[in-house]
Parts: sequence; C-alpha cells; structure tokens
Amino acid sequence: MWGVNKVVLVGHLGKDPDIRYLAENISVVSFPLATSENITVDGRKVEETEWHNIVMWRSLAEAAYKFLKKGKLIYLEGKIRTRSFDDKQGVQRTITEVLAENFTVLGRSSDFNSADNTAYHSTD
Repeated sequence: MWGVNKVVLVGHLGKDPDIRYLAENISVVSFPLATSENITVDGRKVEETEWHNIVMWRSLAEAAYKFLKKGKLIYLEGKIRTRSFDDKQGVQRTITEVLAENFTVLGRSSDFNSADNTAYHSTD
C-alpha cells in the first residue's frame, strides 16, 4: 500500500530564516512558522496557534533567506520528517519538521517589491 506524506501550510514566519552551510557549500535554512485557527472554548472564540519547524535545502534555502523575513505570510508545501539527534549535553532529542518543497509569499501587492510575489520550487 502506498502512503502519502504531504503538508500544506499557510502561516507567518516567527523569525527571520537562519541559514547554515554544510560540506560542499550546501545551504540549509530553518525557521518557525505559525498557523492559527479560531476555536470555541466555553462559548467564546479563542485563537489557537500551532508552531511548525520548517527546513529548506539548497536553492530553495537561498531563495527563502533572500526573500523571507519575520512576520511574512507564506504558503508552503512539503512533507513531515521526524529525526533524532544528540544535543550539546549528549541527550538524545527527537524533532518533527516540515521539509519544504516550495513556497509562495502571500499578501497585498503593496507589501512587496516587484520580485517578491513569486513562487519558489525546489530544483534539487
């Protein structure tokens, strides 16, 4: 049986993307993305926010680093990835991330420079 690992998110960046370069100058960007929804609790509407760890690689990472800033509203597609690592104290940690495959900056046209309102896709 085939499975599908597909994520679609529309949300705001929680901070500017962090970029790092690995061996052979491979770039990787990460940042938190907030998605919100209104729910009813005890008869009143409350906004509930979920935070997602976003990761982008190579040319998509370079585009994200160039065009994305804290607070920007974006649409992105990707897949969920869970990985384990040892932190600085040697404790094993597990993190769930969204490995982005493309993104589009959203908002009013007055919010952008002429090149900003573009869709970016992974070419790697």
